[in-house]
Amino acid sequence: MAAGGWTYATFAEKVEVDPKSVERWVNLNRTPRRTTAMLAAETLGEDVHALWPALRQARPARAISPELVALYDQRADIPVSTFVDMLTQARERIDVLVYAAVFLHEAYLRLNDLLRERAAEGCTVRIALGDADSPNVQQRGQEEKFGHGIESRCRLALMHYRPLIGTPGIEVRTHGTTLYNSLYRADDQVMVNAHVWGVNAYGAPVWHLRRHGEGGMFDTYAQSFDAVWATATPAHEG
Repeated sequence: MAAGGWTYATFAEKVEVDPKSVERWVNLNRTPRRTTAMLAAETLGEDVHALWPALRQARPARAISPELVALYDQRADIPVSTFVDMLTQARERIDVLVYAAVFLHEAYLRLNDLLRERAAEGCTVRIALGDADSPNVQQRGQEEKFGHGIESRCRLALMHYRPLIGTPGIEVRTHGTTLYNSLYRADDQVMVNAHVWGVNAYGAPVWHLRRHGEGGMFDTYAQSFDAVWATATPAHEG
């Protein structure tokens, strides 16, 4: 705040809270609600978890379902290392179904190298990205809370993954389906990022599933990926 020239009053006005709340964050180390914390961190250009580490904690969920490893209030609560560790453990299959999810490449610069390494070890890697020209993708952009250009993020994501095209064991496709959930699968684990109308993906909940027998939640999402993949178009180099 000091570096940006913010006072308690001006910052409180920006993030739509009382100045006394901001004062408590600074002087008493209080943690704001997640939605407020995200806006505050974005305004400051800082990592929300660096400001308020308590927001990072997942909720144990095995008592609800044997497939449910953890629940997160929003994707931004999950350290990127959690995604990376899960992908690193994959031995048979990696499936990614998103519109863009450029946060993975931005936060982990070795992502393409990791995927190449997994493919070289016999892992099948399938990446399904949003088609920037699809009406469904464009509609999603209009619905997001902050109105960021999702079409440009889809193109950026394709640019990130394009060097992988032609790598044995790796296939990149684009799809134009309505994306009800983003999926990040590694063998029998999957992160399901739900999508909420008017909310950017990083602010929506995530459930971490581990396959437990036939016909459970994990299989439902795995079948959903396969259905989208069947409609998707292979991406090309250049």
